[in-house]
Amino acid sequence: MPVLDTDFVRAQFPAFAEPSLAGLAFFENAGGSYACAPVIDRLTRFYRARKVQPHAAYAPSALGGAEMDEARARMAAMLGVAVEEVSFGPSTSGNTYVLAQAFLRAMEPGAAIVVTNQDHEANSGPWRRLGEDGIEIREWRIDPATGHLDPADLAPLLADGRVRLVCFPHCSNVVAEINPVAEIVAMAHAAGAFACVDGVSYAPHGLPDVGALGADVYLFSAYKVFGPHQGIMVVRRELGLKLPNQGHWFNGGALYKRFTPAGPDHAQIAACAGIADYFDALHAHHFAPEPDALRRGAAVNGLIRAHEAALLQPLLDHLAARPDLRLIGPRDAARRAPTVAVVLDLPAAPVAAALAEHGIGCAAGDFYAVRPLTAMGVDPARGVLRLSFVHYTTQAEIARLIGALDAVL
Repeated sequence: MPVLDTDFVRAQFPAFAEPSLAGLAFFENAGGSYACAPVIDRLTRFYRARKVQPHAAYAPSALGGAEMDEARARMAAMLGVAVEEVSFGPSTSGNTYVLAQAFLRAMEPGAAIVVTNQDHEANSGPWRRLGEDGIEIREWRIDPATGHLDPADLAPLLADGRVRLVCFPHCSNVVAEINPVAEIVAMAHAAGAFACVDGVSYAPHGLPDVGALGADVYLFSAYKVFGPHQGIMVVRRELGLKLPNQGHWFNGGALYKRFTPAGPDHAQIAACAGIADYFDALHAHHFAPEPDALRRGAAVNGLIRAHEAALLQPLLDHLAARPDLRLIGPRDAARRAPTVAVVLDLPAAPVAAALAEHGIGCAAGDFYAVRPLTAMGVDPARGVLRLSFVHYTTQAEIARLIGALDAVL
């Protein structure tokens, strides 16, 4: 495995050449990453030269439609699914809400849905609200000391065969432990249920092979994976054609249109092809040519993961050694994403503000993770300090963060 060339990586992100951002070490990537140059270039080109209704015969319309089709096809190839199984929407929260409405109409009386209290509210709230319509909601609960979601605790919830859907995160946006998705999906399928996986907090650290994981639904946000503000949703064909169409009735025959009730953002969909451009550029710079998109993606994911883990472990060790804070989630970088939430002896917001004075961009609050924080005995009003990074972060920036934390705390 080669070592990630961070100079090459940062050259692909205009933010690192932006004078107004000079001197900022960015540690709020879990809230949204910097956009890579190919995404910005494609978005700009679309608005400049393709901003017409797409898929007509005249040149700018045909070119705009082709770019949208390219984005769907290339994202599908990277995710290991069929092109028709990839849908775009305004956000993951919006996509989940639409999907929940489809499930509501498809579920029989007495059916149940399993949700967790480890999730961000996007993959919890829309499902829980179905309880108001007679669907039984069963909660798969985390360990209140560690935030761990134990698959052994799921088994009793599935035992009576009434569960039709299991909703859980690939990893939480505050706990950050990487859940064994394939194992959990297999448990759901064995019990006759579908599986909906929230990948928002995982995807920035390596787009997964959704086909291999077996998930029936996989959701993530493009704006956290170096792209535009779009939600990307994989709905596998078997499930998608069983659920009632939520789009225009005459579009019901197109799987990728069935869960898009409003007109899609043409420009942002087209710009998502820039995410694939960027990952392909990373592969070309670090590896020998590879024609298969899924294999290219796997190689890049391994490269990213190794770099992030190497930077994460010293930060975890430093935080774990401090007696004045509580580190949430695993202390082993191999088991988690580089999204690090800590509980302090004082409200978190003033600490984040003090770190900003040291050139550290981070955030404090509940991050829409009120349920897991409450379950772990954390007051959401006081919040947590969250330090999150991705692969364009450098070792020098980690050192700056640690030094700033020591100075402020």
